[in-house]
Amino acid sequence: MIKDSYGYTVKEYTGNGFKDKEIRSILEIPLTINLNGREVVTLLTTAKFPDYLAIGFLKSDAYISSLDQVTDIKITESRERIVADVSVSHDPWKDRVLEYSITSGCGKGTNFGRNVSTISKRAITSKLTVTPEQILRHAQELHARSTLYGKTRGCHNSSLCTPQEMLYFREDIGRHNAIDMIVGQCFLENVPTDGKMIVSTGRVASEILLKAVRIGVPVLASTAVATSFSVDLARKIGITLIGNISDTGFWVYNDQGRISGL
Repeated sequence: MIKDSYGYTVKEYTGNGFKDKEIRSILEIPLTINLNGREVVTLLTTAKFPDYLAIGFLKSDAYISSLDQVTDIKITESRERIVADVSVSHDPWKDRVLEYSITSGCGKGTNFGRNVSTISKRAITSKLTVTPEQILRHAQELHARSTLYGKTRGCHNSSLCTPQEMLYFREDIGRHNAIDMIVGQCFLENVPTDGKMIVSTGRVASEILLKAVRIGVPVLASTAVATSFSVDLARKIGITLIGNISDTGFWVYNDQGRISGL
């Protein structure tokens, strides 16, 4: 089992000079995803739940659409790298024009233009309602659950929730990865995601919003802010978008009647 963090001795400056300090640094390791023997992407991750992350990435990026397409998942781990070999029954490359873009998370994305064009035609019509108190409570629980952040100060957190409870929690160095782990687990375990909400840390850029829309989540909330592109897409598609959650409040970029009392 690969560790999620490693100990180092560093020099800390406190205003009264330097002193030794023992710290934990979060693991960063490449995860290469191969699909039917062909490399799709290499993600940088913490090594947690590589099967969920690989499947979640492939689902989020439209390489797979149904669970019965997946015939095998093989994970190979070493200290330097993790490889996920995923086999599917269909041709995932058919009619697919690879179009690479650098995402705001500093990672390589694929088919960004096609994803935006396709997903922006959707409409989120869920009647889910959530109270401000439930939003604040989920954000507080998100922070409380992140033991890895407590150790390293170096990760993002994401969760899938109903208004009443947090169903899944994942943490990783990348906010994209944390959400993809949840997407992959729900996909593999056949857990419905429509009618639920995602609460996460990290800036809500367009690629994060697209992941939520693709799985039918009607409410996306973050402790950080949203980009202009995300706000425009949220208002066009009809997803409730919440940001800048603190202990006492938050911003509502788009509602669609899902927040009680607004």
